Formats: sequence, C-alpha cells, structure tokens
Amino acid sequence: MTLFSDPACQYSHRVRIVLAEKGVTVEIEDTDSSFITDEIFEANPYGTLPTLVDRDLALYESKVVMEYLDERFPHPPLLPVYPVARAQSRLWIYRIERDWCTLTDQILSDPNGDKGRTARSELNESLMGVASIFVELPYFMSDDYTLVDCCLAPMLWRLPQFGLEIQESSQTKPLLEYMERVFSRDAFQQSLTDLEREIHG
Repeated sequence: MTLFSDPACQYSHRVRIVLAEKGVTVEIEDTDSSFITDEIFEANPYGTLPTLVDRDLALYESKVVMEYLDERFPHPPLLPVYPVARAQSRLWIYRIERDWCTLTDQILSDPNGDKGRTARSELNESLMGVASIFVELPYFMSDDYTLVDCCLAPMLWRLPQFGLEIQESSQTKPLLEYMERVFSRDAFQQSLTDLEREIHG
C-alpha cells in the first residue's frame, strides 16, 4: 500500500491520521501538489493528493480514502456502527468542508488580500460560535474519536498558518481543550510531517 501525500496539505494529513490510528504499515511518498508525477496521474486522472494505491486499487478524494481504510481495517472503528449515526458523521464532514475548509483554502490562496482577510474573519467567528459544543462531549458531537475529528484536527493544527490565534477565555476554553486532546493523541503525533511540526515551532 502506497500513499501519495502532500506533506503540507490538510487533506493528505487526514489520511495519514487514519493510517496511524489503524496502525497500518504503508509507504508514504511525499509529493508537492505543484509537481504531480506520471505515476500519480496513472493512478488518479485528476492528479490530486492524497492518492492511495492498494495493489490494483487506486483511490483519491480524502473522504473516499478515509472511509475505505476504516472498512478495510475495522479496528478501531472511526465511524459509528448505526446507519443514522454514520450518516450524521458524514454530514458533519460535509459541513466542515463546505463551511470551514472552503475558507481555509481561500486564506491560503490570498493570504494578504481582501478575500483572504474576509475568509480569516469568517473562520474565526465561526470557530468561536461552535466552541461551546465541546463542553458536553470530548470529541466533535461524539463520545468517541471519529473520522470527523480526523478532518477537523488538521485544520485546527494549521490555525497559525492561517493567521489565527485563539485566545483563551471562558468561551474558547472548551475548544482549546478539544484541540489539546486531539493533538496529544499518539496517532496524531505520528502523522505529522516535518513541515507540519514547523507550524507550531
């Protein structure tokens, strides 16, 4: 099994977290998204990262790859067992991508321009608005660590890169404690590349 992964990309980071959570032995090929090789194009017609090759199977799009790994290596499970809860988790991932990842992509594409500044402000406001949901449950809307957290943690790790710093207050404390909880997991630490570690010095 080979994972073609951008060492600086949050979408590739998601998959590396899942692999680490599952304890899967995989060859990780660090690849710059700007320089896609012919080998990747042979596996993925879109030339995007991450791309996973497992024998004759080639998968791309991070959510597809994560769910495949969760089914292929069922322990520990990273999606709920029951269909309603599984569907809800998929909806949370969809909303994270639509509401937050869209903003982070805009920040990275125009960090010092009007578009980037507006996206940064919207992301900060949105994160402040959801901080309280971590009061009741240790993970994102769940007692258990799931694929939703695997999507959210890489984004939160990159907040300094996006020019955001969450100041501690009674409002933000639950979110900061959640971040500490997911960042301290062994699998998360194992998943980090050197470039990602540099984000936090």
